[in-house]
Amino acid sequence: MYENSFPNKRYRETIEFLQKHVASPANILDLGVENPFSEVMRKQGYKVTNTSGEDLDLDTSAVKKEGHEAVTAFEIFEHLVAPFNVLKDIKAEKLIATIPLKLWFSPAYRSKTDKWDRHYHEFEDWQFDWLLEKAGWKIKDTAKWTNPVNKVGVRPLLRRITPRYYAVYAER
Repeated sequence: MYENSFPNKRYRETIEFLQKHVASPANILDLGVENPFSEVMRKQGYKVTNTSGEDLDLDTSAVKKEGHEAVTAFEIFEHLVAPFNVLKDIKAEKLIATIPLKLWFSPAYRSKTDKWDRHYHEFEDWQFDWLLEKAGWKIKDTAKWTNPVNKVGVRPLLRRITPRYYAVYAER
């Protein structure tokens, strides 16, 4: 289905983790605007609604609505200044989230052309777990995977063996 290249490996790992914990045709609220992965989820039978681009640090009303079996947040929380607020306010009973892990050999991501495309947080796994637990979630499963790049050098070699993404399935 998906080859072992970016973003296909990430998509494959993410959809397999989602399918392991939430059966389609579940009604999902996906944090973040419509994106290519929204369509991947729909093709797997999920009913997906995305948030509309509001600043989730300031406006958590989208996650307070009833009627979603699960909330997904794929590479969203690292962009928020205060992810605790949105995590605390989620009404759904299930959460599937992925984050990029902090890498000792690479600085936090910051786009030079897009003022919104920045990582305020790059978590270590224990930090994200603590955040979830403090917001009232019980972690049921986790997974990690690498993000290889087809380049030569020390960093590309480290990316082949160092996990970059962390997935969490949690329940209320």
